[in-house]
Amino acid sequence: MTEMICEIYTAVFTIEDKREFLNEVRRIASDYRTHIILFDAGRLAGREHVKTALRHAWRAWSRGEGISNSFEMEALLYAAGTRQCHLAGSCGVHTGENRAYLAICPPAPGVRERLADLVEFVDTDLEEISPEKRESLAEHFGITPAEVAVVGEERFRELVLERVALLEVYR
Repeated sequence: MTEMICEIYTAVFTIEDKREFLNEVRRIASDYRTHIILFDAGRLAGREHVKTALRHAWRAWSRGEGISNSFEMEALLYAAGTRQCHLAGSCGVHTGENRAYLAICPPAPGVRERLADLVEFVDTDLEEISPEKRESLAEHFGITPAEVAVVGEERFRELVLERVALLEVYR
C-alpha cells in the first residue's frame, strides 16, 4: 500500500449554496484527477487531526475496506470518528462563513489556483483549542473529564486522535 500524499491548506470562504459550492469543488477535483476534502476547522483538533483522518481513510480506501462511496466522505467519517455519513458531514463545510482545512490528495499543479476562485487561502493558525471548542470536541468524541484528568489537559488533542484511530476497530 502506498501512502497518500496530500497538501493541506487553511482557507476562509462563505458558502451561499452548499450544493452548488461542493459541485464546483468536485468539478475541479475531477478536472485535475485528484481529491479535494474540506474540513470545518471549528470541529477538528487541528492539522494533525486532518492528517490522521486522511491517513486512516486512505488506508481503508486503498484496501477496499471503505464504508462510504468516496474517499472524500471516508476522510470525513474518520475526522468525525463515526460510521454514520449524516454525522460525518458535521466535520465538513456549511452554509455561511467557513474557516477550513483544505486537503488536496494527491497534489496537482493548478488546483490551488482554480480553488482560489472559491476560497481565500490564508496563513491563519487554526490550531488553538479554546475552552468552548474543547468542550464541544469532548462531547462529540465522548471524552470524559476522568480521561482528561489521567492524561492531562495538554494531551487533550491526543485523546481526539485516539478516537479517530479507533474507528478502524469499530468497523
